[in-house]
Amino acid sequence: MRPPPFWDDTAPRSSAALTRALLSPLGALYAWAGARRLRTTTPAPAPAPVICVGNLTVGGVGKTPVTAALMRAAHQKGLKAAGLSRGWGGKLAGPVKVDAKLHSVSDVGDEPLLLSRLAPVYVARQRPEGALMAAQEGANLILMDDGHQNPSLEKTLSIVVVDAVTGWGPGTIFPAGPLREPVKAGLARADAVIVMCPSAEFTPDLEKLQLSDLEIPVLTAWLAPEAAPPSGPLLAFAGIGRPQKFYDALEAAGGTLADTASFPDHHAFTRGEIEELADLAESHNATLITTEKDHVRLPGGVKGSVIAWPVRAVFKDEARLDALIDQAMDSFANSR
Repeated sequence: MRPPPFWDDTAPRSSAALTRALLSPLGALYAWAGARRLRTTTPAPAPAPVICVGNLTVGGVGKTPVTAALMRAAHQKGLKAAGLSRGWGGKLAGPVKVDAKLHSVSDVGDEPLLLSRLAPVYVARQRPEGALMAAQEGANLILMDDGHQNPSLEKTLSIVVVDAVTGWGPGTIFPAGPLREPVKAGLARADAVIVMCPSAEFTPDLEKLQLSDLEIPVLTAWLAPEAAPPSGPLLAFAGIGRPQKFYDALEAAGGTLADTASFPDHHAFTRGEIEELADLAESHNATLITTEKDHVRLPGGVKGSVIAWPVRAVFKDEARLDALIDQAMDSFANSR
């Protein structure tokens, strides 16, 4: 979802603080319900090691690129990794193995379709059922995209991803703020934290993020383009949690933005919308460009007219990411 203005703790408006205060009782109820679910649910045993890539806030922080990085790292180790997702926005309850030839975004959601290019991905509202199907079909490592607050499946390793710039926002619980649960409670269940930075040169403020005294690994990463942006004017559009991050990344990589157009997170683009964007791009003599995640949501007949700009998560110390996979594999083996 798109963060509302009152979630910005740097906003110099007293109305933002007032709005958060008025919504805080709902936030307390949301946190109570989540804590109760965690406390009263007995996780189903995992049929294979499960690494959960989650976060403590709503909105995009980079979980899917991190999951993709884990898929690549696992493949290099010779492991048969599989993705597991709830399939947000898709109509199929599962369990079902994602097939890009058979399934659309409306069936399984955009993130599973994107990740299925790298490894088998299973969609299941009931995560234990999806994990079981993945293991039965040969997976010896399950990478769960999101689910830190979902206690239904036993997790071998839980990774929390946080944006280095926006952090935890004003520190208030949804809907008063972006937090799904209190930071202290969420970090207490984490085995590692990945701080997603805007660039390789950025140094995150670990103290402000409440990470400086953690005894678990804290890794830093950033999104890097797999190719340079096209030359000439660009009309960039995105329907992700924070579209401005995409626009900033394009410019940082040398792209020339003639204009931008932002849509709600997980927006289902229509042919008419893309045709309107194409007309706008033509008026600027510009090329249409979007994220890979948005590109999979475009109607089939117009995908060819839009460039997908691929990025991947790059880690300051790749060996530490490998070590997390080894930790999960060893921990699961030792628990059996």
